[in-house]
Amino acid sequence: MSGDKGIGKSLFAKLLSAEAVKRGIPVIIVDRYFSGISSFLESIEQEIMVLFDEFDKTFKDSQAELLSLFDGISTGKKLFVITCNEIYSLNEYLLNRPGRFHYHFRFEYPSPDEVRAYLQDKLPSEFYGEIDDVVSFSLKVNINYDCLRAIAFELGTGVPFKTAIKDLNIINNSDLRKIYTLTLHYANGMTVTDEWRFLDLFDNEEQSFYFNDKNGNNLVCAECFLSDAIFDIEKSEYVIQAQKLRITYFDTEDESKEFMKLAEKTSVDSLTISCIPEKDSIHYSL
Repeated sequence: MSGDKGIGKSLFAKLLSAEAVKRGIPVIIVDRYFSGISSFLESIEQEIMVLFDEFDKTFKDSQAELLSLFDGISTGKKLFVITCNEIYSLNEYLLNRPGRFHYHFRFEYPSPDEVRAYLQDKLPSEFYGEIDDVVSFSLKVNINYDCLRAIAFELGTGVPFKTAIKDLNIINNSDLRKIYTLTLHYANGMTVTDEWRFLDLFDNEEQSFYFNDKNGNNLVCAECFLSDAIFDIEKSEYVIQAQKLRITYFDTEDESKEFMKLAEKTSVDSLTISCIPEKDSIHYSL
């Protein structure tokens, strides 16, 4: 099980351990390294579950010693479970080796719908009005379940989210940029799109976004401040209204003249900013 800290790996491991105990399977928790641990575990002949929590940290320099143990050739049936925060801190012979670890559960940050569901479960209904602000914040900063639990506690005491977040131990300690798709909408329904743009929605500088034709020629530029973006809860995207945009058009090749003719007959309605899920960005970057 891999994923950042505070995202649910250890809790899942505890639930899995409890289920094993219910079925009469003993659970051994390995939380530190000692010489001979591999031989000791191999010598156990009965069915057991062995949990290595934070394996990448606890066994940072001794993972190679356990490779033969994980091959499953020792006596007795054993379910080996490891959790790790940094997937690339694992020994290369553990990854992409289903013969050693058949399953790899990847724990991701909660989606906007999951953030909403969690807070609705934890909060009295009179505080539901604060949830939209938390959902909007979660699209700018990765929030794990530890953070959500703390946020729910503060909101439950009647503190508004915008006040609570100033003092909570939740900081932006990673790259704030995420991948977004920008779409310029016109009143007649016409749209132009700029895909795969890295943005930091906390940036207070004026931004310039260029929208191109299929040959890469500039069609139109939209200048704005990201601080003017308002989160649309229903559509799960940010919206900057036309009055907050400064639009500039460019001379184009003949094949794009039709766009210019249509643009001259209508007006810009808005600019929308949609976050591309992290799992999709990882997939396409491989």
